[in-house]
Amino acid sequence: MNLRKMSEDPPSSPPQRSWFERLTHALSGEVSSREELIEELRLAQSNGLLSHDTLSMIEGAIKVTELTAGSIMVPRSEMVSIAADSSLETVLGIVVESGHSRFPVHGADRDEIVGILLAKDLLRRFAEGGSGDVRSLVRPVALIPEAKRLNILLKELRLSHLHMAIVVNEYGGVVGLVTIEDVLEQIVGDIDDEHDEEETPNLIQPQTDGRFLVNAMTPVESFNNRFESQFPVDAYDTIGAMVTAEFGHVPQPGEEIRLAGFLFRVNKGDSRKVGQFAVRIQEA
Repeated sequence: MNLRKMSEDPPSSPPQRSWFERLTHALSGEVSSREELIEELRLAQSNGLLSHDTLSMIEGAIKVTELTAGSIMVPRSEMVSIAADSSLETVLGIVVESGHSRFPVHGADRDEIVGILLAKDLLRRFAEGGSGDVRSLVRPVALIPEAKRLNILLKELRLSHLHMAIVVNEYGGVVGLVTIEDVLEQIVGDIDDEHDEEETPNLIQPQTDGRFLVNAMTPVESFNNRFESQFPVDAYDTIGAMVTAEFGHVPQPGEEIRLAGFLFRVNKGDSRKVGQFAVRIQEA
């Protein structure tokens, strides 16, 4: 045995850690930043270990730890509130016209929030004869500062079984409201309910310069039918999911990629999803 040769051999380099090992270490606290964690998760998505929707929800859950109530609230100017001295008939008209299910109730001053009125409580009162006043129907309300973190707010709303909170400034003045739905939408995306107006968007809009503005929610099959393309319809439901998967990350406005004779340029979007592409057909 050549002992000298063995001693001169360079030490073997440690084996390359697998993606799963890196992610395990990341989730056990070895990451130095949220950005590093998200990078590992995006790598998992590009390797087929996470779906695009799952990755979006995880990124949304991480994002809510950084957002505040003030950043997503419905501003005071858009709030539909009810005066406590209003007649039940007047309130019923407001409820029917707005289509909302919960309403802040205020006193003589709009900054004096006395509670929340649920539409179902009002309808039950009318079913029982319609007597009484609004104050007798209000439920407790949560008053929160603009700087309240969304992850903390979500936990508090769940524990208190409340679905709405009133956002106030440092002087106690009302500046807006936040619902539990608003917070959840930061994680799972838009939530439509039976009161939301249904819109049929024009998913593919031709432009005078030869481009097409394509909504990211356009079904792959609809895109194929319009442009006689052959993108697989079994792998992805929408053009947005398909192109995002090709990027390997959530692309930002201005990023572009060429796929099967088409140039996809991100026209609208945010950190969690693409909203619209500007598409050009490339010459063969």
